[in-house]
Amino acid sequence: METAPAVLIVDDDSDLRTLVEGALTRSGMRTMSAASVAEAEAILAGGGVDLVVLDLMMPGEDGLSFCRRLRGTSTIPVIMLTAIAEDVDRIVGLEVGADDYLGKPFNPRELVARIKAVLRRRTPVDCAPSPRSQTAYRFAGFRLVPDLMTLENPSGSAVNLTSGEFALLLALVERAPRVLSREMLLDLSRGVNTNPFDRSIDSQISRIRSKIETDKRQPALIKTVRNLGYAFTVAVTREQ
Repeated sequence: METAPAVLIVDDDSDLRTLVEGALTRSGMRTMSAASVAEAEAILAGGGVDLVVLDLMMPGEDGLSFCRRLRGTSTIPVIMLTAIAEDVDRIVGLEVGADDYLGKPFNPRELVARIKAVLRRRTPVDCAPSPRSQTAYRFAGFRLVPDLMTLENPSGSAVNLTSGEFALLLALVERAPRVLSREMLLDLSRGVNTNPFDRSIDSQISRIRSKIETDKRQPALIKTVRNLGYAFTVAVTREQ
C-alpha cells in the first residue's frame, strides 16, 4: 500500500466523500479527504498527494478559484466534479487547469477509471527511462519528451502543462500534419467514456496555444480546420 497512489477528495458532502473513499480503497488507492479548501491546503502542504478530486461548488472558496491558485504553484493532477447539466462549468474548469471532469451524479467506477487514466499519463521521475532511451520530438525550437512529460521552449525553459494538455499536444504532434477531429482527440487524450458532443477540447487547445504560440489569435503551430478539427502543421522531427 506504500506505493499505491494517494488521492485527496475535496468536497463538503460527507456522504459523497465516504462513497468515493470506499470506491478508491477497493481499487487499491490510498485516500485523504477534506471538507473545504482550507483543509485541502493543509493536507497538500504535507506532501504525498498524487491527485486531487475537487468539487466545483463548496462553501467559502470554490473549486474553480482553488484550482486556479493551485495551478500557479503545482502540476498535481486535478479532476473536477461538476453539476452534470452545467457544461460551461466543465469548460471553465479545464480553462483554469483541471485535467479532467466528471458530472454529478456519477458512477464511482467511472471516477476510478478517470483517476487511473490521468495517473497513467504521468510518469514518475524515479521510474523514467534513462536519457539514452528517451524519444523526443522537436518542432519550432520546442523539445517534447513523452517519457518524462516535459516540454522545453526554444530558450530551454520548461513549459508548464497539465497532464491533459500534455496528452492532447502529444496526440497532435505524433500525428502531424494529420487533421484530428474533436472526437479523435478526446479518445486519444482521455479515452474514458468520452462524450462525442464534448467541446471542452476547444478550451484545452486554447490553453495550449497560449503557452506555445507567439500569437494564439493567429496560431502557427496548431491550426483549426473548419468543420473537421485541429492539425499540427509545423515540421516535427523525432530523435532518440
